[in-house]
Amino acid sequence: MRYFLGIDTGATKSHALIADENGRSVGFAQGGPGNWEVIGWEGTRKVLQTITQNALAMAGIGKDSLAGAGFGFAGYDWPEDGVGHQELIDSLQLGVPTEFGNDTLIGLIAGTESGWGVVVSAGTSNNSCGRDKAHQSCRLSGMGPSLGEYGGAGEIVQRALQDIGRAWSLRGPQTQLTDAFITAVGAKDIDDMLAGLGRGRYSVDPSFAPLVFETAVHGDPVAQKIVQWAGEELGSLALGIIRQLDLADEAFDVVLAGSLYKAGDALITPMRDTILTEAPQARLVRLTVPPVVGGVLLGMEQVGLETAVVRDALIESTQALLERQIYGVSEP
Repeated sequence: MRYFLGIDTGATKSHALIADENGRSVGFAQGGPGNWEVIGWEGTRKVLQTITQNALAMAGIGKDSLAGAGFGFAGYDWPEDGVGHQELIDSLQLGVPTEFGNDTLIGLIAGTESGWGVVVSAGTSNNSCGRDKAHQSCRLSGMGPSLGEYGGAGEIVQRALQDIGRAWSLRGPQTQLTDAFITAVGAKDIDDMLAGLGRGRYSVDPSFAPLVFETAVHGDPVAQKIVQWAGEELGSLALGIIRQLDLADEAFDVVLAGSLYKAGDALITPMRDTILTEAPQARLVRLTVPPVVGGVLLGMEQVGLETAVVRDALIESTQALLERQIYGVSEP
């Protein structure tokens, strides 16, 4: 029996998953942050070693049973990062065909039945990448507002603060966001909040984004405009990938990955409308499985396995494996 390893390293946690060639997940491990930009190359190497060893131990196999491996690395953003990440993989001494990419890539592979298309990640910030039928891939910078890429929670909160400032100075319309943020930071009034933000008594962060969505649901036009803007910006990220890969006339999936999509139709509808203006056959689908599943599928691709045949079984068995770990459910 051949086994395959998938790795997903992120800024806050990292996952390793092992499955056999039939899509039966047999080993899983979780570790801490694995982004080299956060913990350094040596820190990432240690995380990789630990989660790989733990997943192998759970599976009850050795590295010599592996046939391929796929890696998704947060922090693999530019060609100059390639050498360092290859050295990380080499340090595992797997001796099997491997492939790696940014962590958004394995989210794409996990989320689309065909294994190609576009993924738009929206959480604290945003990112997007894509892959065509020939598995040629492309991406955005992942650098957020500094390169004009918007739509994540941090950008939404910053936009809300700007509109609160406009309302205070009478440069813009009044908004319920003002009272919502005053209450959330514990300020006495708007002057106290603005002064406190400027002088460090108060702070806001991306976790305030749900306040913007809630205020929009309650009918505040300013908040509604922000949510509309965020959806359109996320759609524009997808359009950049679609143009790079020349997918406008294709039927393909746009995978929505990240916690921000919990906002629902208020965010997703303007995103969809933006995408469909240029790619009318695009289908928006939510990522409902751990991205590390895409790492396993990427590993399977390296030895020529038809991943579409095992994808459903892999997803089902991975969910069952994680439920057993979380809830202590025993094997039937």
